[in-house]
Amino acid sequence: MTSEVPQLHMFFFPFMVHGHMIPTADMARLFASRGVKVSIITTPLNAPLFSRGIERSKNLAMDIDIKIIKFPVEAGLPEGFESLDTSKGIEMDTVKKFLFATTLFQEPLEQLLQEFKPDCLVADTFFPWATDAANKFGIPRLVFFGTSFFAMCVGHCLSLYEPHKKVESDSEPFLVPNLPDEIELTREKLPIFMTQDTGNAMRMLIPSKDLEMKSYGMIVNSFYELEATYADYYRNVLGIRAWHIGPVSLCNKGIEDKAERGKKATIDEQECLMWLNSKKPNSVIYICFGSMANFTPAQLKEIAMGLEASGQEFFWVVRKEKSNDEEEEDWLPEGFEKRMEGKGLIIRGWAPQVLILEHPAVGGFVTHCGWNSILEGVSAGVPMVTWPIFAEQFYNEKLVTDILKIGVAVGTKQWVMVVGDFVGSDAIEKAVKEITVGEKAEEMRSRAKVFGEMAKRAVEKDGSSYSDLNALIQELSLRRGY
Repeated sequence: MTSEVPQLHMFFFPFMVHGHMIPTADMARLFASRGVKVSIITTPLNAPLFSRGIERSKNLAMDIDIKIIKFPVEAGLPEGFESLDTSKGIEMDTVKKFLFATTLFQEPLEQLLQEFKPDCLVADTFFPWATDAANKFGIPRLVFFGTSFFAMCVGHCLSLYEPHKKVESDSEPFLVPNLPDEIELTREKLPIFMTQDTGNAMRMLIPSKDLEMKSYGMIVNSFYELEATYADYYRNVLGIRAWHIGPVSLCNKGIEDKAERGKKATIDEQECLMWLNSKKPNSVIYICFGSMANFTPAQLKEIAMGLEASGQEFFWVVRKEKSNDEEEEDWLPEGFEKRMEGKGLIIRGWAPQVLILEHPAVGGFVTHCGWNSILEGVSAGVPMVTWPIFAEQFYNEKLVTDILKIGVAVGTKQWVMVVGDFVGSDAIEKAVKEITVGEKAEEMRSRAKVFGEMAKRAVEKDGSSYSDLNALIQELSLRRGY
């Protein structure tokens, strides 16, 4: 008789922000689809974000569950504040408290590790203490950063060589040393925790080669063909072990999976598809700035004026909710919605982004350059207008505009916590026209389509990401003697 081979068991522990939780949910389902037993660790108020997808996964015979740990009240955050996305404009003090709160997860995580003894812990980069927690029980810890190889390489070279300290002003350009390409930045585009003393709590946001070297390795939501030079640089020059398994969003095959990814959409998916179905191919610009960015009424008005002046049809997702007592909002130009009737659609709240981007009517994407959005745009094969705001978004912009050459910059210059650097309507009109009807629009669209096909091939059987995922699962299984 042959004994039954034990099932590989992996824990996934994402940082409590939608931009990290959503790809972690996709990633967990990917592993579960290959026969791995998966447990996602999260807090009570964040659990619903995972539960619908998990139920659908269980119906497909995947072994996946949620393990709940309490959000620590000691941090001094308001009751019910369990995700940075819950705030409408985040103060630095709130971010610091939230980061402090995450350090208090170590003890409950160790209790789970001791009780269930998983074969691997995939924990967010913003939980640097998770490596020590896993090592206590001899469990390998994989780091999930949730960004590109390119951005991680830029971040490491900035930390290692500190070129931003050798310029005389915040606006003076400098080259990031020792990269395969000439990447030019300014100090004003760097994260505030790299250029100012923001205290101990913020230091965990700075890329740490020590953390990555001490861990078992990195798991990267990207695919080799997109940034091969930087995947090789990261692994061979910086010497950090890494597996690319993306784009993880492509694990969502059905309309329901795409429509319910993340929060419940504000617009019904059928209504959304009907509107897009009425449009010609490549005729609609999709505008969305992610789950955290907030804009002033003045900036929203500039966006509206720029879109109208561009003459392009649009699908615009706005986080600002409409008041019940006003027929037309103060941030919209007078008569805007009436003039744009049938030509533009404004959605307030959450939209099914993957579903929208994949629609043939969508021919361009105005994005804040969060990595999930960039990769979803790449997978859909659409050119982009880049509008970075904070985090590593200015690095991602360089990848899109300078390396991949599938987008144009709207012109933001200043790293700003959540609110965003001000951009005038003329710049918005110009950028939108450049990717739709400009001289290089067709070339950008063609390049974007090629990358979109590459993305789909990467996750199919024997593709680069499919193979890297298999190699990682096999390595973890052999490590445990399975």
